[in-house]
Amino acid sequence: MQGKIIKGIAGFYYVYAEGLGEVECKAKGVFRSRNEKPLVGDNVELTVLDEEKKTGNIVRILERRNALIRPAAANIDQAVVVFAAADPQPNRNLLDRFLVMMEREGIDTVICINKQDLNEEEAQSMKLAYESAGYDVCVTSLLAGEGAEEIRKRLTGKTTVLAGPSGVGKSTLTNRIHPEAEMETGSVSDKIRRGKHTTRHTELIYVEKDTFLMDTPGFSSFYIPDMEKEELKEYFPEFTEYADECRFGGGCVHIGEPDCAVKQALAEGKIDKERYENYRLLYEELKQKKRY
Repeated sequence: MQGKIIKGIAGFYYVYAEGLGEVECKAKGVFRSRNEKPLVGDNVELTVLDEEKKTGNIVRILERRNALIRPAAANIDQAVVVFAAADPQPNRNLLDRFLVMMEREGIDTVICINKQDLNEEEAQSMKLAYESAGYDVCVTSLLAGEGAEEIRKRLTGKTTVLAGPSGVGKSTLTNRIHPEAEMETGSVSDKIRRGKHTTRHTELIYVEKDTFLMDTPGFSSFYIPDMEKEELKEYFPEFTEYADECRFGGGCVHIGEPDCAVKQALAEGKIDKERYENYRLLYEELKQKKRY
């Protein structure tokens, strides 16, 4: 029988199998000997030991399409990354780090700007910046029930990872899309104005046939993957249409070179200034990492 791992807790893996539901499994010792750890999202072969108690063993992990380190997950079709327009204040550098990781893994990303009712100007500013960079952006007020259906349409037939800092509305979105999930929603700390963590482990929620939503613990920092600094420009899609016009073509990293078409587009307002500044900061971070 085949199924999909929907969560892993304390050495047990919970596998959703069509027609049977959720089966509590252990991974056979062969995985430990190979240093191969099952991930949430893995498609697996399992042996059911007790149909009534719904227990079994995972005997094989099927080939992965992709695998993420943080969140630790496999076979992701797309990501929905949620940021708030206010409370907590959006950290666009953190958002751009996440987008770089998804671009590198070849995973499409939908950006959800929530709490537009708290700061309409910021919500629209972010929408314009990221749509001009080529991203699919939804603006929502999830507590008021606005925008959840737009996100819901994008989930059908896919395994979607839901990510973003704590307190931005991920659990509220999950509850709107799939009320049976009964996710705990978190307030934002009055003292530090950061969200309280409400999701404590990565879990895949069965929404409908072939449709899964993966909620993940909130992140407050994000290290970009180990890569060559010259590679980074490939993960800013808005650079692509201008890059061939640079004097140094594919060798231009769009920072200090003369006759750079990307920097010219920036000066003309065709590329968002904050996105470009985050690119420059990430480039310098990679440059510094290579020195040590």
